[in-house]
Amino acid sequence: MTGPEREQLARDALAEVTPAGTYGDLLGETVEDDGVYTLRFSSAMGGYPGWVWTVSLAELEGETPTVLETELMPGAGALLAPDWVPWSERLEEYRAAQAAAGEPDETVELDDDDDDDDPDDDDHGDDPDDGIDFESSDLLAVGEDEQDEPETETDDGGPEPPAASGLDDGREEDQ
Repeated sequence: MTGPEREQLARDALAEVTPAGTYGDLLGETVEDDGVYTLRFSSAMGGYPGWVWTVSLAELEGETPTVLETELMPGAGALLAPDWVPWSERLEEYRAAQAAAGEPDETVELDDDDDDDDPDDDDHGDDPDDGIDFESSDLLAVGEDEQDEPETETDDGGPEPPAASGLDDGREEDQ
């Protein structure tokens, strides 16, 4: 099999596992002693900078070439985190980019003025849409027991807990 035929077989194998736009140019080819060829293609997938698609092919004498595996592998430095940048610098860069694009600054400035000190505000966080009224007298106070109500179903058919009588026997013998 020639180099261009091998490359086409590898591209066909990649097309079975990923869309055509996610891999790019042939980066190189490695030949092993046992008739295995590994072809490396650049990755064009967003979010995978520095990654490489690999396709391993087996070419044995008198046999049809076979695809052994296709993989997306990290290239050198692909798994390293970018240098840390303080939040204040990232925020400045974001604001500058927003201003350059003519978009309004939507970042929220933290305000130390707390309007929760209103003594007439007694909603206790009530939300009319959640169906819970914290001021209702139907709710039980902390530590208050529910009224005894007759059970409609019994546990007579359920499994019984194991007897605990034999647990202390071993301790008495040791003493």
